[in-house]
Amino acid sequence: MNIRENWQKIKETLEEGQASTIYCSIATVNPDGTPHITPVGTVFLRDDQTGYFFDHYAKNLGSNIDQNPNICIMAVNAGRIYWLHSLIKGRFVSSPGVRLYGKAGPIRPATPEEIAKIEKRVRLAKWLKGARTLWSGLTHVRDIEFSDYKPVTYPVMMESVPPELSSNA
Repeated sequence: MNIRENWQKIKETLEEGQASTIYCSIATVNPDGTPHITPVGTVFLRDDQTGYFFDHYAKNLGSNIDQNPNICIMAVNAGRIYWLHSLIKGRFVSSPGVRLYGKAGPIRPATPEEIAKIEKRVRLAKWLKGARTLWSGLTHVRDIEFSDYKPVTYPVMMESVPPELSSNA
């Protein structure tokens, strides 16, 4: 599977998953070798197989990346309508999720454009106390360079999905 050729569909799948759950899961490796998964609602993908996320208060995530930059991001579409439609039809018309593999870079100040994107994403909830607590003062990001991906699949319900968007879960 070629990440470059399938990037637009990969982006759509991640964005649908993130929109339905409000976050993506980012897996890193702890210093003792055990896995660590962090929910992050501030992942953005660019058009060139790269992306970034705001690194704000998830201490283990940042320290794990500093010692080992390898990460995996997973997003799954948890939308009730998507699942109900798929269950009624008995098949998925597209992969319900995606795993992206790559390396995260060092923390750096966010650009004004990046800050504008997160502000746009959370603007409807800005007046809520929890939203202000979670998404105020986001000033630093980490870039991600992706090298590979695997769709999240359920093989018995994926017969109609093109092979490049299908693999074993």
